[in-house]
Amino acid sequence: MVNAINYLVDHATDLLQMGGPLMGVFLVFLESVIPILPLGAFITLNMNAFGFIIGFLISWGSTCFGCYISYLVFSSFLSRYFYRFLSKKDAKKIKKSMEKIKKMSLSNLVVVIALPFTPAFLINIASGLAGVDKKKFLIAILVGKLSIVYFWGVIGTSFLESMTDIKTIMIISVMLVIAYFVSKYISKKTHVD
Repeated sequence: MVNAINYLVDHATDLLQMGGPLMGVFLVFLESVIPILPLGAFITLNMNAFGFIIGFLISWGSTCFGCYISYLVFSSFLSRYFYRFLSKKDAKKIKKSMEKIKKMSLSNLVVVIALPFTPAFLINIASGLAGVDKKKFLIAILVGKLSIVYFWGVIGTSFLESMTDIKTIMIISVMLVIAYFVSKYISKKTHVD
């Protein structure tokens, strides 16, 4: 089984290298818009194809851009029509939940985004529909996605092994704490919260 996975990764990496960095950008961006695609696999392939630093930057920039575009679509266009399709009772409940999301602090939003298993598309949709400030969302995405890209890039195909490795767990935990404090600092400097 491991040999089959390695074979697939090697051939997918070769194809990605032939397509160049724009292919890597396209795959990660596409995953941000179509959530059923495997972000972890695309990040791992980018890092295998272009090296850790370039692969990391391609993956991080692409996922941030894709999430922000998705957020903009929901905040600018679809939020107007969303509540029209709900009953008054359901709309009232959802508006109450959306108000909590809108009031979420920058630091808390960063931590939610930075958690490896939080579905990004739901955060994009909820933030867009709730009317989270654009600057706040962009900062949260830029800071929070650093740990996600690192997580999937380093762990990649050896996920189960990594989750039992105390060193990997500690690195991810430290990155979450750093993301929280960086967002607190940025929040104070930019007065976004």
